[in-house]
This record gives sequence, structure tokens and C-alpha cells, in this order.
Amino acid sequence: MVLDLVVIGAAITLGPLHNSAFILLLSSRRGARKGLAFLLSWLANLVVVIACVLLLTGGEPPARHSAPSTAVAGVKLAIGLGLVLYGAHRRRRPPRPHGPPRWTARVDNASLATAAGLAWLLQPWALVGAGAATVVAADLSSLGSWLALTGYCLLATLSLIVMEMYTVWAPTAAGARLNALRNWLEQHQEQLIVTLSLLVGLWLAARGIYELVA
Repeated sequence: MVLDLVVIGAAITLGPLHNSAFILLLSSRRGARKGLAFLLSWLANLVVVIACVLLLTGGEPPARHSAPSTAVAGVKLAIGLGLVLYGAHRRRRPPRPHGPPRWTARVDNASLATAAGLAWLLQPWALVGAGAATVVAADLSSLGSWLALTGYCLLATLSLIVMEMYTVWAPTAAGARLNALRNWLEQHQEQLIVTLSLLVGLWLAARGIYELVA
């Protein structure tokens, strides 16, 4: 479970879409506050998904080769194959010019609630679903599982935490460097999405197959 959560959490935190949006929020008026609202909403979404899974399992992992464990392995396999197909599709399609989303023109006037809602919209739900399927194996009687779940939430939020802290501590330097990072992310958005989709998709598909046959 731990290794799967590390892979999924790293893929979530490296996603270019939410990081670009977060940098735009930070560079807007009252950017640090909007960034904090986005960050807390992002983290809350992860915690709520995990809590729902643990409520369903009772904090006890299902027995191997039982109906629940087989279903979870099937979900991992399906998400993995879906990500591989999505990545392959985006890799084959001709490049398109990407203009800024419409909401970027209104980011200065965005409220804290809007910033929080944007985090929910930009959450990579396929990866979050893969994380939820992995959390089924958590045993709440074990300290290791608690540490793994906490680490997963923090890892999946790490890029946002770092950028928020940088903006608070050194706003002038952060503004220039984060805008340069946003430009780089926008220029390499397709490559990043394809790479993350293929790598994580292959990993999840392999893990799903292994859990079904092992």
C-alpha cells in the first residue's frame, strides 16, 4: 500500500493543471489568502475521500482473493488502463494552441469560496480514485497505516504547500519565479500529462493484475 500511495501522491502533486492555476491565484490580488483557500480545499477533498473509504471498510483491509479485494484490484486495473489509453490518445493527437482558460481573466476578483471550489474542480479524480482504491488496504489498528495515509495527503499537496509558503515568506521573489514556472508548465503541459498518465497508468495496471493473480 505504501509504495502505491507514494507513486499516486507524487503523480498528483506534479500535475501541471492545478499547479498552473494555483500560481495564477497566488499572483492575483490577495493571492496568499486565495492560495490558502485552494490548498485547504484540496487537502480536505483528499481527507474526505479517505474517510469515506475507511468508513466503508471499517478500517480493516479485506481478505486476499475475497470479493471486495478482487473488486479493488479490478478498479486499479481499470483506472490504470484508462490512464494508459488517455495518455496514448493525447500523445497521438496533433498539438493544439492552448489559450488561457476563461476564468483567468476574473482571477483578481475571485472570492475565497471560488478559489476553494476551483481546487475541487481541478482535482485529478482518476488518480484520487486510484488512491481511494489503495486506501482500502489500510489497517487503522496499525500506526504504519496512519503514517502512510498522512504522508499520502501531504505528498499529494506538497507542491501547493511549498508555493504557498514561498509566497508568504518572499512574495517578490516568489512572484517572478513562480510565473516563470507557470510559463514552463504551460509550454510542457502536454508532455507532462502524457508522461504522468502513461507511467502511473502502467503502474496501476500492473498492480491490479498482480493482485488479481497473486
